[in-house]
Amino acid sequence: MATDFSSIPMIDISSLLAKADDPKMAENPGVLEVVRQLDKACTEAGFFYVKGHGIPDTLLKVVKDVTRRFFELPYEEKAKIKMTPATGGYQRIGENITKDVPDMHEAIDCYREVTRGMYGDLGKVMEGSNQWYTEMGFFFLLMPIPVLIYYLIYDSDILAFDSLHLRVESINIQKMSFFPKIMLKSFGTDVWFLRLSFWGSPCRPQNPPTCKIIMEEYISLCTELARKIMRGIALALGGSPDEFEGRRAGDPFWVMRLIGYPGVSTVNATDVLKNDIGCGAHTDYGLLTLLNQDDDINALQVKNLSGEWISAPPVPGSFVCNIGDMLKIYSNGLYESTFHRVINNSPKYRVSVVYFYETNFDTAVEPLDTHKTKANGNKKFGRPLYGEHLTRKVLTNFVFE
Repeated sequence: MATDFSSIPMIDISSLLAKADDPKMAENPGVLEVVRQLDKACTEAGFFYVKGHGIPDTLLKVVKDVTRRFFELPYEEKAKIKMTPATGGYQRIGENITKDVPDMHEAIDCYREVTRGMYGDLGKVMEGSNQWYTEMGFFFLLMPIPVLIYYLIYDSDILAFDSLHLRVESINIQKMSFFPKIMLKSFGTDVWFLRLSFWGSPCRPQNPPTCKIIMEEYISLCTELARKIMRGIALALGGSPDEFEGRRAGDPFWVMRLIGYPGVSTVNATDVLKNDIGCGAHTDYGLLTLLNQDDDINALQVKNLSGEWISAPPVPGSFVCNIGDMLKIYSNGLYESTFHRVINNSPKYRVSVVYFYETNFDTAVEPLDTHKTKANGNKKFGRPLYGEHLTRKVLTNFVFE
């Protein structure tokens, strides 16, 4: 039910977050005011900014910086983690397709990992691990003083690798029950057992394990933030705060896209036939999207009911949020998954980090049974399985070699 909105509203969600797990949250005036604003934004635009979200500005910046460093690598390096349906990974410019048109961006896709047999045949295509980096092998060293191993790696030429890097994990020998007792007698209890791992280098030239550590922390915080926002949206739809937990989204799937949009003067014409569209007009697949975008480039546009493209300029320290196809179904059409696109007319390279909060992978999605959704008429949608919906999108929206 999108309208002729002319701007994207800003919502301070700090009151909601403070009471999101309080059994009496639905009685709190501050929470109810945020819920009112969420309902208005989801009904009229399907898009809104949030501030007061609690994720540090420094982390918002660091995840974009790590992403930018990766995209600055030569293509040969980036291609080492080339995308597959199961592992996500890197797509070069033009390999993401929107309505049969190649998009002018490169990206890394990451998914909540699906282990073998986790969802039976439904999840088979998605089974695999994210390609943050690859452990090539490891060995162990016994060092009486932990600092010696750091000297060995960083201050000497004994160990040197061109395209591989090392990670050191130190564990006190007292925790290693399989060590012979004679070693304990010889070295005492201050000996450290060190595991040195060789890693491939998708985040080179910085320490590659840092990439995974940073991104996993960021994903964890975004998951918790999205869960709490969805508790507010559940109230907005006339339900209980936990409508989107349990069988619907109590074990939520997530997707994260690290995206780089070349500036108008930086596209390599040998990569793909150039067009103006960084990402073509589309809706998102799931429940709720959190966008962390560069602070100084205005490129995101949102389509209103009249067909006008409304700018969603960056607001430092905030997320741009929008609802996806699954929430449109849950709301029985009260909320619209609004079309949006990216056109980077700046000469500068633009980075965005997009986190998608989804339903349970194996959930059949249908409208909620609340007074508000029922008031919008009979159920307007079927019962799509989210995992099938996602897999179909992945297999048709990307170019796989």
